[in-house]
Amino acid sequence: MRLGLLINLHQDTDIDQKIKEVKDMGFDSIQLTCWDMACYTDEWVAKVLAALEKHGVSISTVWCGWSGKAVWNAFEGPLTLGIVPPFARFQRILDLKAGSDFAKKLGVNQIATHAGFIPEDPNTQLYRETVVALREIAAYCKKNGQYFLFETGQETPFTLARAIEDIGLDNLGVNLDPANLILYGKANPVDALLLIGKYVRDVHAKDGVYPDAGHSFGKETPLGEGHVDFPAFIAGLKKCGYDGVVTIEREISGEQQIKDIQTAKALLEKYI
Repeated sequence: MRLGLLINLHQDTDIDQKIKEVKDMGFDSIQLTCWDMACYTDEWVAKVLAALEKHGVSISTVWCGWSGKAVWNAFEGPLTLGIVPPFARFQRILDLKAGSDFAKKLGVNQIATHAGFIPEDPNTQLYRETVVALREIAAYCKKNGQYFLFETGQETPFTLARAIEDIGLDNLGVNLDPANLILYGKANPVDALLLIGKYVRDVHAKDGVYPDAGHSFGKETPLGEGHVDFPAFIAGLKKCGYDGVVTIEREISGEQQIKDIQTAKALLEKYI
């Protein structure tokens, strides 16, 4: 395993400076996250590729956002996030196909996203429609020579494993975020490996604590201060045969973000 860092791309990003900072912190891999579809241009492809080559950095996964209303809470989240909500599904299919094309031009063989709160009941129309939509996206990625990765968190590992099986394509995988499974109150990430470990193709190194009630999500913490048992988690990844990138994600900004990334890097190097 080797360590990487998640960075965000938008129209105001100085991508050369951003990737230089990644290299200066001791990383040679990034997961490139983009919610700004205006960046899906040949001009941005050229900028990103030039910066990667200049600084000796590679992309493990392009994490693709989607457009439309998105509310990140326990009540409106299931109604607004990902491919599940019918009101936004058609446009978001197009958004993710555009993200796949962008990643292909960057030479990246996998994209990831939040699919949304995949329904736990497979008998519902909403579940069946979601599976059909996700199969369409994954099939498009397959034509582009790519894997389509589900970032964990908004459904239980059991539900995610079922959805992967029901979609039925061989280019499906998981971007395993251990903190999200905790923040959304869905699973212990170490135990989750027993169900979805065989699908893992990228990993977020992020920490957090469980919700303290049923009406809100948990909270992200600096790595090592939350409920993720990282020594056991890393050991579990090794047992599953995972030997890819572990991508540090810290969803704050400023000097504290840099300090927390440096602390996370030191801890993960010890565990790995």
